[in-house]
Amino acid sequence: MKTVLKIMSFALLAGCAAGWETTYEAPIEASVSQNWNVRAVTVSVPENLTVSEANTFTPDADIVWHGDPLGDRKAQVAAILEEGISEGARGLRGHQSVQLNVTLVEFHAVTPRARAEAPSAVHNISYAVQVVNAHTGAALTEPQLIRADLEALTGRAASEAEARGATQKQRITEHLKNVTAGWLGIGPDPRRAFSSVGR
Repeated sequence: MKTVLKIMSFALLAGCAAGWETTYEAPIEASVSQNWNVRAVTVSVPENLTVSEANTFTPDADIVWHGDPLGDRKAQVAAILEEGISEGARGLRGHQSVQLNVTLVEFHAVTPRARAEAPSAVHNISYAVQVVNAHTGAALTEPQLIRADLEALTGRAASEAEARGATQKQRITEHLKNVTAGWLGIGPDPRRAFSSVGR
């Protein structure tokens, strides 16, 4: 019976297969961004975003995160965004002090069950970011939506990566770093599309 239920679950997951992408409207011109020096990255998580601790394949919530001990999931994912985006902006050493204001839209990582049993999975991450003058708060860019989806590792690949230290948190943080560097025009363009099972 367990085998039958698992097969049925995988069939349902296959029905959720879709296209995902890392994308944004356009990178900032390097001639502009290289004048900046990022002094702070602030991440806000709207109160209306939902959180789920359900250990199902695809919980219906805006925030799903099991890569840290049980706690304030909104604070945990905000910290991941702050670290990854800060790392991606570290290459800017210009004269103008700026701040990156980030608003989370979705952070739907995989659950332990999906990680262990799903044939494939995806981390769905979206946020809006705006560059402002660090001293005056004046906007230097319009808010831009960034979609930073990332293939999740499952099954044996996930276990082997974990043994090497490539945890979900490490992989997502590194991905956010690369996406940020590309968006700021100081790194390779990370934009791409892929197919996987997800929410």
